[in-house]
Amino acid sequence: MADVEFPDNLSDVKYMSEAHQEAAKALLRAGQAHLFDGWVAGTNSSEKARFFDVIVGVQETYPGGVEAYCENARRLLAESAAEVNPFDGWVPEVPEGFALDYASPQFDEAEATGLATFRDCAFVLVAGGLGERLGYSGIKVSLPTETETDTCYLELYIKQILSRQRASNKLAAASSGGAAGGGAGGAEERIVPLAIMTSGDTHERTVELLEENGYFGAAEGQITIMKQEKVPALLDNDAHIAREEGTKYAIQTKPHGHGDVHTLLASTGLAAKWSRDGRKFIVFFQDTNAMCFKVVTAAVGVSQTNNLACNSLTVPREAGAAVGAISRLKRTASGETITINVEYNQLAPLLKKTVSSDGDVADPKTGLSPFPGNINQLIFAVEPYVRAIKKTGGLVPEFVNPKYANAEKTVFTKPTRLECMMQDFPRTLDAADAVGFTQFEAWTYSPVKNSLDEARKKIASGNAPCCALQGEAEMYLSACKALDSFGCRVAAPAPFTALGITIPMPARVVIDPALEPSRAALAARFPSPSKVRVSQRSTLVLRGDDIVVEELDLDGALEIRAAPGARVTVKKLAVRNAGHSFDLLADDEDAPEALKIRGYRLKRGETEILEFGAGDHVVRR
Repeated sequence: MADVEFPDNLSDVKYMSEAHQEAAKALLRAGQAHLFDGWVAGTNSSEKARFFDVIVGVQETYPGGVEAYCENARRLLAESAAEVNPFDGWVPEVPEGFALDYASPQFDEAEATGLATFRDCAFVLVAGGLGERLGYSGIKVSLPTETETDTCYLELYIKQILSRQRASNKLAAASSGGAAGGGAGGAEERIVPLAIMTSGDTHERTVELLEENGYFGAAEGQITIMKQEKVPALLDNDAHIAREEGTKYAIQTKPHGHGDVHTLLASTGLAAKWSRDGRKFIVFFQDTNAMCFKVVTAAVGVSQTNNLACNSLTVPREAGAAVGAISRLKRTASGETITINVEYNQLAPLLKKTVSSDGDVADPKTGLSPFPGNINQLIFAVEPYVRAIKKTGGLVPEFVNPKYANAEKTVFTKPTRLECMMQDFPRTLDAADAVGFTQFEAWTYSPVKNSLDEARKKIASGNAPCCALQGEAEMYLSACKALDSFGCRVAAPAPFTALGITIPMPARVVIDPALEPSRAALAARFPSPSKVRVSQRSTLVLRGDDIVVEELDLDGALEIRAAPGARVTVKKLAVRNAGHSFDLLADDEDAPEALKIRGYRLKRGETEILEFGAGDHVVRR
């Protein structure tokens, strides 16, 4: 790399830190000398130091640093101006994959395989967003998943991981003829690591949420926080970096996209460490889909059984829906194939150009798109993943989307930047690596991402609202479906309307993750399911790790709290009380944000609370 002589206005840089000096040289090599216009040597040293701190961040987190970023930007900006289609020469085909219906024998078999493998997995939560789009000013992972227990998303995810970790370790111990933890020939107990990608907007609040709650029971060192940095904003097709308005000592930066999670796993060395530790799979999931762990263990089982290097979790997709599609692309010239996500706004034109003038249409047999819908939950086998990031530094194929101010496409309306998406990582895998998908029912994906206003618009256009109201209802629904799947008599949902949005509201059932490491494990907690009846207006909350319900007739609200070491068996119990209900909020009513984005508050009319300390307890009345 050629050395750079500092011009007179940067002569004081040689007295700065080595990292700052290298950052200045990198900018000059990258053609960014305009950033130093107006600088005077020997002045504003603290502002200059802060300026170079930002550049050092780019140097450390972007593979190849600012020079590579600018080089990549010039290439992509030239292709954008020339309207180059990245999929030219490719023909989309329906990919090969697997479909699992919840509670089917195939699902249970896959989940059992996945649970045995769970202790050898690592998890990555992409949590860089605030809830502003929802009308919630906090970090999204702090949002309550439901109002009966106010369990936030981050707590739910951690407890679901811990529950499956314990169950997986017990399976390993049993198969080795001893106890978990090693002794007497038992398998060594393994801790399942969780990495959380934050952003400048969410980092401190995520750390604070974890610290205030004792990391929700996670072991020391089990959770790693990786902070995502922003990338420089670009003024023009020559990739000149934009200054912040009103100052000579700051550049404009913008988010690079959730694809940065891969560069962070590379730069922190976490992925390499997981490989050395013998991890088999890395599971990526998003911040506000409470249904994730209902199916992800089964998907791990599919990956294990079928030796998949990449397994995308999918749901059925409506033709034309604003949802990416997992597609098998075939290059017409060479026959080369790749299975990747194709965004909906790229899929329709590509189909029209190469397959049919009808474009993105439904299969007449199913009424759905033949292409499975991408939900950005991904499972990668560790070895091919690490092999790929060694080659790329974790950088996935980027794109740029400038808004042009003139027909010649030489002027931008505002600075742009390069972007990348997590789901594009399969494009960096080797051709021999097996890439597939596992499809589950639509209810297993319930992202909370829209405000009530936006949700009403979604409904009007024929789409799911994807708001906090729907997310809460489907949180309860997933528990009801689990109970129903092994024969409990749970009443069907009834319509519920809040602020113009109507959804099916089921019985409000909340089950401690400790009781449900798998569907089969939860079924064992209800040995006589036909003797368990829950009315639609009821609330059932089970808290604890050892509760068995043999016979229950519930029409109202019941909460069972079993402290650590408590073993509770409900032999026979009937509960009739006023229960809980939702009080509707007016559009302009003063209420906490977490309630306003739902349109109601919970009214606890009457609750039967059964609380137990350590020891054996039997309930019969």
